[in-house]
Amino acid sequence: MHESKPKRFELSALITAMRPAQWTKNAVVLAALAFGFGDKMQQVDLVNGLFRAVPAALLFCLVSSAVYLFNDLLDLKSDRQHPTKRFRPLASGRLSSRSAVISALVLLAIVFAGGWQLSVPFCSVLLGYVALQAVYTLFLKHVALLDVFIIAAGFVLRAIAGAAVFDAPEIPISPWLLLCTFLLALFLALCKRRQEKGSVESTASARQRVSLQKYDLQLLDQLIAAVTAATCVAYSIYTLWPETVEKFGSSRLGFTIPIVMFGMFRYLDLLYRQDKGDRPETLLLTDVPLLATVILYGLTVLAIFSL
Repeated sequence: MHESKPKRFELSALITAMRPAQWTKNAVVLAALAFGFGDKMQQVDLVNGLFRAVPAALLFCLVSSAVYLFNDLLDLKSDRQHPTKRFRPLASGRLSSRSAVISALVLLAIVFAGGWQLSVPFCSVLLGYVALQAVYTLFLKHVALLDVFIIAAGFVLRAIAGAAVFDAPEIPISPWLLLCTFLLALFLALCKRRQEKGSVESTASARQRVSLQKYDLQLLDQLIAAVTAATCVAYSIYTLWPETVEKFGSSRLGFTIPIVMFGMFRYLDLLYRQDKGDRPETLLLTDVPLLATVILYGLTVLAIFSL
């Protein structure tokens, strides 16, 4: 009994270090299936599609957790000096470095074995994602502006993976959808940097993240405004584009434009008026208006595709 307590304690710390709250980001993997289901020209069977798309999303959850573990290992020294990050499992000592390394390697082994079984192209995207995250963690996260582009690229790879798991061309993914995914992810990344730069912990965060020192609040505000407009315009064009209308057999997808715009405006309100822009994955689950917007968008798209 005495020996089992530390094991349970470390298991709990490991789960926390894997950051399951951030797994919501991997819902992007399901986008290709959702829009493939609505394709009137080459409609995908939803039930069979879920048996491939859901495991793919779960594998992305595991690979992202492996990346978080390696990232925390590399930032161990600086995290221990940070006012809030020092409470993370590795920084606080609740999780040993050895356990973190072994767990991350096991996760990667599971991910690539499972990815290979699902689809070779999907496994290739997984490999590309890990390589991108490795370069980001080691070098590019310290380069201002480029760091947010790499974050956005990670979401684009998630969207591509959602199509690759079906051994395309069964579900060809629209370049417009990739563009909208990139812009929305870039919007969230810029908002996160804006919150970090303007928060009361900005001094400690800047010491830890070199790139944050090179950001300027006024520049970030201008970039957020520009990307917000670009995202709304790109999504509007996508929904009303002749190829999209032909693909879904209707221009009704345009009815979702106000929903997307409201969601972005709500997020800006949370960022500027309530100082809550640093954790988008948490806001999506805790902010009632934002959560309601996401649910409404999903139900509206489903209703449009079902007509």
